[in-house]
Amino acid sequence: MTWRLAEMTTDQARDAVRESPLAIIPVGAQEQHGGGMAMSTDSVRAVGLAERVAERLAGRAVVAPAVNYGVSPHHLEFAGTMSLSPATFTAVVRELVDSLSQHGWRRFLVITGHGGNNPALSVLAQEYVRSDLVFAWTPFTSVVADLIDGVSEVHGHAGEAETAQMLYLAPDLVQVDRLEPGATTLDELGPVARLARRAGGPRVSVGFDVYHKRGVLGDPRIATAEQGRLLVETAADRIADFAEELLSA
Repeated sequence: MTWRLAEMTTDQARDAVRESPLAIIPVGAQEQHGGGMAMSTDSVRAVGLAERVAERLAGRAVVAPAVNYGVSPHHLEFAGTMSLSPATFTAVVRELVDSLSQHGWRRFLVITGHGGNNPALSVLAQEYVRSDLVFAWTPFTSVVADLIDGVSEVHGHAGEAETAQMLYLAPDLVQVDRLEPGATTLDELGPVARLARRAGGPRVSVGFDVYHKRGVLGDPRIATAEQGRLLVETAADRIADFAEELLSA
């Protein structure tokens, strides 16, 4: 039987509550990824990872339809970007979890392909601390940060790692001839943008047009599908291991 909830009949979903007690919800975004990658990039990555995690769990998880919009005000300077407020995004995920909980699911794992969703998911997780539900969430790339090397001093959005993942998961959505470098060194950033990249201490947020006119961090031209395979499959292994423990807790 499929692990994709959208492909099930209601009778299959009723049975899946017992057989597949973990509900995985992929969340992404509709936002710019430079001139060479689709705006669905974060959603595609989240779904690709969620399905691989479900495969590894061998029938003990279902994958819900993706939430294809996220918290992306920092990309609104770029055409085609569509953003939800943190409150709206939180409400959407909460109501999806609450809907599935009415049918018996008690363990949830949200996989986000978009870092802008992280603060909202962290806040939402606090709401379930005292409930009878187990709510967990995970980012994508930071799970395998130790495997990322040979990248620019400044890297991240639409850069080497994300492009590598897309070359592996959905190469048809990468226009290789249109990939171009963005900000690659701290010296290229203005003073506020440098503060935004500083780890630890006080924090400030800026739009990605402040980082670079194309909204790219790093040099996506050097990414390879083989690098993407390593990042995607290792992330799936690590998150599946976590999910195994979650199911036995």
